[in-house]
Amino acid sequence: KASKAARKMAKTYVKQGWTVAPGQLPLEKQLDRSYQLQYERGDNMMPKYIIGNAMSPGKVYDAARMQALELAKNDLAGQIQTEITRLIESTVANEQISQSDAESIARTVDASKNLIVQNIGRVIPVVECYRPTKGKGVEVRVALAYNMETAFDSAKAVIKKQLEAKGEDLHEQLDAIWANSGIL
Repeated sequence: KASKAARKMAKTYVKQGWTVAPGQLPLEKQLDRSYQLQYERGDNMMPKYIIGNAMSPGKVYDAARMQALELAKNDLAGQIQTEITRLIESTVANEQISQSDAESIARTVDASKNLIVQNIGRVIPVVECYRPTKGKGVEVRVALAYNMETAFDSAKAVIKKQLEAKGEDLHEQLDAIWANSGIL
């Protein structure tokens, strides 16, 4: 049985015209699963999953769905990028690396967002629903969960590769930032 919060949110969605495709789990169960993944914590009490959300309109369901999935992956990459930038800023504040090294790493993180999106692997689709629009099209809403540890490992590999390609010897400092962060 879905939680009370999930049932309440599902009612709101249904009132707004959202429905699930045939064969999909009921909306209440999808939302309940989404909440469970958001509450799940790892050994270090950090969130175990990050959730990327997106909505996309389209003339055809499949096209709108594909676009929503890509937007959700971009949302995931943006969250990963923000968290890495926060770690770098924290490391600078603690005077563990110099400001210029941190700026170089941060620039590489910013430039690597598209590569991070491309390297996002096995996502867990937790919510997928759609509703018809006034213009004889559909709007699709998706939420994707991605394991936080996998996300950071993938992002770390991409960023290290970019730093090495630039000839910058900062990947050891990136490793130190990761080791001192306590995230993984």
